[in-house]
Amino acid sequence: MDADENLPRRKDDLVAQLGRQDLDPYSVEELEERIALLQAEIDRCRSKISFSINHRASADALFKK
Repeated sequence: MDADENLPRRKDDLVAQLGRQDLDPYSVEELEERIALLQAEIDRCRSKISFSINHRASADALFKK
């Protein structure tokens, strides 16, 4: 667990800003593009999580006696 995990998010956090953004001005096409971009970011995060888990397991196996 990182020491920063328990700290509150910064007010200028991009994810928080994204959640507060007014979606009314966007067209259906723009919203669909936004969803596609967000899905790509979710996939990137899941890939990083998977890599980190596998990396940790490899390190644990290497140093386990």
